[in-house]
Amino acid sequence: MVWPQLLALAVIGAALFAFSLARFRKTIAQVACGISQDDHQATIVTSNDSTQPGASQGATLRGVDRLIAHVRGLPAVRMAVVHPCDALSLGGAMDARDAGVIVPVLVAPEAKLRSVAADAGIDITGCEIIDAPHSHAAAATAARLAGKGEVQAIMKGSLHSDELLGAILAPDAGLRTERRLTHCFIMETASYPRPFIITDAAINIAPTLSEKADIVRNAIELAHVIGVAEPRVAILAAVETVNPHMQATLDAAALCKMADRGQITGGLLDGPLAFDNAVSPEAARVKGIKSPVAGRADILVVPDLESGNMLAKQLEYLGGASSAGIVLGARVPVVLTSRADSRQSRLASCAIAVMLAQPARA
Repeated sequence: MVWPQLLALAVIGAALFAFSLARFRKTIAQVACGISQDDHQATIVTSNDSTQPGASQGATLRGVDRLIAHVRGLPAVRMAVVHPCDALSLGGAMDARDAGVIVPVLVAPEAKLRSVAADAGIDITGCEIIDAPHSHAAAATAARLAGKGEVQAIMKGSLHSDELLGAILAPDAGLRTERRLTHCFIMETASYPRPFIITDAAINIAPTLSEKADIVRNAIELAHVIGVAEPRVAILAAVETVNPHMQATLDAAALCKMADRGQITGGLLDGPLAFDNAVSPEAARVKGIKSPVAGRADILVVPDLESGNMLAKQLEYLGGASSAGIVLGARVPVVLTSRADSRQSRLASCAIAVMLAQPARA
């Protein structure tokens, strides 16, 4: 075969590859984002009462703006901000203060705190400051304040999550309940018609069945607070069929049966579901899955922390999703964000904490 013929074959092969790649990408996009026309449009704050704060804005505002519009009519909560000794965490707390969402109680080494504020140009005038020698002491002090009812919520600053959670779980803090501590990401992306929850992507590394049950219960309660009356809960696995060699599928089936028996209430559960048929009606239709949850999930329960954390961060960094992070299962809500999270994410998380704190104040 002569060189011109080889070259022609190469060009044709490249064109076919490019065409196939384009078709593949289109198919993936349709599966990931496929939404039926009659699918209901939920909002992160929903209400049938037009007198509720932010009700008129709910149809047009998205993300943080909608959250702030909703909580603006609620009383600000006193929130212990633990060791906010960098510009991001301190700035996020001050943003929430300026929005009228929280009354911050800054618990940190005072000299270091004031230095950070001065260097970043952040005004902390009028804020209550409780001097603590280091981050560990700040976490313990904040937990004691919450246990005594002197603050209604806690916010993580520039310290490690396990340091803060250890203080919250300490017996003398008085913050433990019968529920396990679990974390929820509340996320919103333009490619999905409603905000949704991912859990647990930050605290429980390899949860057992009983721990997953608490993860689901806490997420359902959060969904109720943000306005979803009967959340659709998808228990995720790599496949949508029960496989005795895949523990995630066995746990998913057991959780659904627990819901059938009234051990988990307040939501519609289905699983195992793979991610595509949990969020895409078209993917669920193609695979023959008939379920009120498939393709329309409000809550995505991941098998373990690693899968959940990667999913949430992929959505945020590659999918442009906005997010808020909150810990449930303690007597007070805990704003738990990554140290790399933006000030907008911290503000959204504070707004969620305000909503969760209201029943406790009543």
